[in-house]
Amino acid sequence: MATPEERYSTQASVTPHWLSDTTLWYLRASALGTTEFIFVDAQSPSRRPAFDHALLAQKLAEHTGQEVDPSAPPFSWIELAPDASTVRFRFSGKTFQFLNGDGELEVWEGDFGTKLEPLAAEEPSTNGGEKAGLVIVNRTAGVLRVFWIDSNGEAVKYASIEAGKELEMRTYVGHVWRVEGEDGMRKVYKAVEGEGLAVVEGWKTKLEPLPVEEPSTNGGGTTLLTIVNRTAGVLKVFWIDSKGVAVDYGRVEAGKELGMRTYVGHVWRVEGENGERKAYKAIEGDGVAVVEGWKTREAADGSKEKRDAEAEQHGIFVRDYDVWIRDAEGEHRITDSASSGTRFDSGKIIRSADGKFSVVWEYTPEVGYSLNLVESTPKDQLQPKLTTTTYLKPGDKVRVDRPRMFDVEGRVEVSTDDTLFRNPYYIRNLGWNQDGDEYRFIFNERGHKHLRVIGMDRQGAVRSIVEESSETFINYSQKMYYLVSPDTTELLWTSERDGWNHLYLYDMKSGEVKSQVTSGEWVVREVERVDWNTRQAWLTVYGIIPDQDPYYAHLARVNLDGSEFTLLTEGDGTHSWTFSPNNHYLLDTYSRIDQLPVTNLRDASSGNQVIEVEGDDTVSLIAEGWNAPEIFTSPGRDGTTPIHGIIVRPKDFDPSKQYAVIEDIYAGPQDFFTTKPFTPSLGQRELADNGFVVVKLDGMGTNWRSKAFHDVCYKNLKDGGIPDRIAWIKAAASTRPWMDLSRVGICGGSAGGQNAAAALIFHGGFYKAAVADCGCHDNRLDKMWWNEQWMGWPVDESYAASSNVVHAANLTGALLLMVGELDDNVDPASTLQLVKALNDADKDYDMLLMPGKGHGAGDSGYGKRRRLQFLRRWLE
Repeated sequence: MATPEERYSTQASVTPHWLSDTTLWYLRASALGTTEFIFVDAQSPSRRPAFDHALLAQKLAEHTGQEVDPSAPPFSWIELAPDASTVRFRFSGKTFQFLNGDGELEVWEGDFGTKLEPLAAEEPSTNGGEKAGLVIVNRTAGVLRVFWIDSNGEAVKYASIEAGKELEMRTYVGHVWRVEGEDGMRKVYKAVEGEGLAVVEGWKTKLEPLPVEEPSTNGGGTTLLTIVNRTAGVLKVFWIDSKGVAVDYGRVEAGKELGMRTYVGHVWRVEGENGERKAYKAIEGDGVAVVEGWKTREAADGSKEKRDAEAEQHGIFVRDYDVWIRDAEGEHRITDSASSGTRFDSGKIIRSADGKFSVVWEYTPEVGYSLNLVESTPKDQLQPKLTTTTYLKPGDKVRVDRPRMFDVEGRVEVSTDDTLFRNPYYIRNLGWNQDGDEYRFIFNERGHKHLRVIGMDRQGAVRSIVEESSETFINYSQKMYYLVSPDTTELLWTSERDGWNHLYLYDMKSGEVKSQVTSGEWVVREVERVDWNTRQAWLTVYGIIPDQDPYYAHLARVNLDGSEFTLLTEGDGTHSWTFSPNNHYLLDTYSRIDQLPVTNLRDASSGNQVIEVEGDDTVSLIAEGWNAPEIFTSPGRDGTTPIHGIIVRPKDFDPSKQYAVIEDIYAGPQDFFTTKPFTPSLGQRELADNGFVVVKLDGMGTNWRSKAFHDVCYKNLKDGGIPDRIAWIKAAASTRPWMDLSRVGICGGSAGGQNAAAALIFHGGFYKAAVADCGCHDNRLDKMWWNEQWMGWPVDESYAASSNVVHAANLTGALLLMVGELDDNVDPASTLQLVKALNDADKDYDMLLMPGKGHGAGDSGYGKRRRLQFLRRWLE
């Protein structure tokens, strides 16, 4: 049975189905159990029922002889005319059309619903979606078998469909269905919102290789291309762009296949281990490219087949890690990997538009740690099973790329100076400028203190177009945004150089900033879209309204010269929005953790409200006994910086009692983690309803405030903002006598597991008990990208200073450690090394090792029960 929070959340939810740029419909399911289809017209403006529900119910009952409740139509999806003059729906195996003007109802013989395209590849079903309809029509000459693909990727037989028949079924959005023909050919569909129509009327067309590789052509419709690898080796797949540049796309293991959505006219190269190539062009309808007959590298060295495959076209190519050029006079090796020890990447050849120059990436492969996981209780065998994957950790050797310029007509490398891009963490290709005289790329230095956009011209001159530097770190992983203008002369770029994340416009020819597009003590979270014609950008911004929570999202519009900054959303809460098809209007929904969503239709240029679509009904939810989370703000460790969080009380809360306080912690620097919008299933509610006061907040060192706020995490992950958290909890308890600070616990997983254990190791005087699930207790044992982003490179003494393992002897309080033996996100050794250190220090603790479980094992049903049991033992 739905909770009041779920019922009122559903009532407030508006999922728009745009009929035109000015009209839409949505299904309103009230908290009292009635449903109604609503039509919204921006031009009138008006909001009204999409049709006469009582009259339609009457006509449908007369036509079918079945009882129809007008307050609960027996269908959940409609096809509505843009002016709402007609409505179509499906009921009892038939499609009906209702004429709004005269009230006539008739059977509709045409197709109904969203025509589904097959998925590029089969995938597991996702759970939690809304109810949906799916009709599979068999227009083949044989019987189709239908399978549901469960959340583990297993196929469950469901039904068969005879030739010329159809199968109608109720399912859920995100559920995946496989349709299989008598010859084993397959198509896979994913259920979408509303009614989906999957028409199976033919299988894939076998594609023949192109005689000569050619650039992709644009403008074609979407289609499906499947590459089947029937060779004995791995195939590399490249998309050939409109300039003929090969873009690395993926790999296909021997005996496997790769399906992908593409466009008619797009060209795809398939390359074998020895450089053999075939190119295929996507066609209308599903196409399949079967690659067979190529030999493995060991079998094909020096083979005639290899030479024939390479001889398809003139130009630059890579063979055996060397750069070669083929022209009318034959083949010419330009580099000598045997003597220099270098190697070149055949997937990183970027040609100028005229083909006279090319950039080829030289590289040194990564060398990472082998993560060995032993599955003690595999499902398919009695004996344990070992899996090994490469897992780069801080300090490991990353792949090092080095773009090099080649004069194709001159058959020589153009000398270039790599001073500006030595020691990369990664390099990202930006391609040639429109004039074709300069190649550009992004250089992210190892350690993340320097980030550059670099230009390299045909004569070998190298320059820095954009230069970013930081004494701590550049938050490339979350905040880097760039967009090159269509004519390649301008670049939009985000930077924290003034202490806040803002948008800048660069002149790429001069390397100068043309304008700081945004500024102020707030941040740009995301660039929603850019219109280069009107020279405007739409942005998601945080902290724009001084008196609101700085993590509330708002939408703004600004000219690229920084003028006419306009806030397009209004209301004290965090906002989300959808645009009309032509971006003239937006549907703006805002809510808070303590307020139901409110939805308004707004003008997308001015932000002016056109009409209220759904109002605030929080008072009705409270009347049904809702115990709302409390929003609380208080200064952090410095006494001035506001720290924002929530307090969740038990469902049977009694203010005359005292309750143990538990902090749900995750202090990963990549984001903030306190829920801001209304949610009917708040994560902290389950623990709170077991008799605790649960708090959630974001301390210093987390993301999306000022750069100074974020920098607290630099080389200091042990901090976790815990001094701010202690100050916040003490401030909350000072006016809430029911919070018992003699019984404070903390729990978290992953980075939160590190934080929870660190609370007892570094702040045990305040926290009395902690549950740490799958924690990265020593950052030297965890994944490279996440830890080097915040802790820096090379690995130095700061890593040991932040290690729970190194400081295990300082543990005070009760600790429960949890870990899954198959955790491939955080190496289980991180927890086990903490166990060893605690043993060596003669410390008491509890430990739960969970066979067969991966990352987040503590969130399993058993893990939650053990967590609750532990917290009750030490805090009640």
